[in-house]
Amino acid sequence: MADQASVNSGRANGSGEGVVGSIAGFGNDVATLAELQAKLIALDLKESAAKATLPLSMAVVGLVVLVSAVPVVIVGVGLLVAQAFTISNALALLLTAVTFMVVAVLLVVFALRELRRVIEIFRRSREELTRNVSWLRTVLVHSGRPATKRRW
Repeated sequence: MADQASVNSGRANGSGEGVVGSIAGFGNDVATLAELQAKLIALDLKESAAKATLPLSMAVVGLVVLVSAVPVVIVGVGLLVAQAFTISNALALLLTAVTFMVVAVLLVVFALRELRRVIEIFRRSREELTRNVSWLRTVLVHSGRPATKRRW
């Protein structure tokens, strides 16, 4: 029996080196986890930015059309009041402005609906972060406790 190697390699159970090694291993796991989480967030951000281009462009166009239609509506209403409800060019201006405003509102509503879908891409990162935080909590709660012996 004297020729058999010691399992502990000279370290007593719970010695300083074992604790330091465990803390270093845990720190390495946390650093690796943080790095992977950052990479996943960067990937999600890149993917969502690519998918957000069209909806954001549509929202900008819709808002520009909506804002540019406001003066036409004001002029149309002013001319309508001035003419005391007789059909004129003012009515045509008002109908045109209202038509463009409806189209602009529809564009903005569609764009906002699409942007909600783009934001949903971050669900992956959110779920993975939740799992990682749960893992960290579990490790911290159970660290320092003696391992239970399994009976077979």
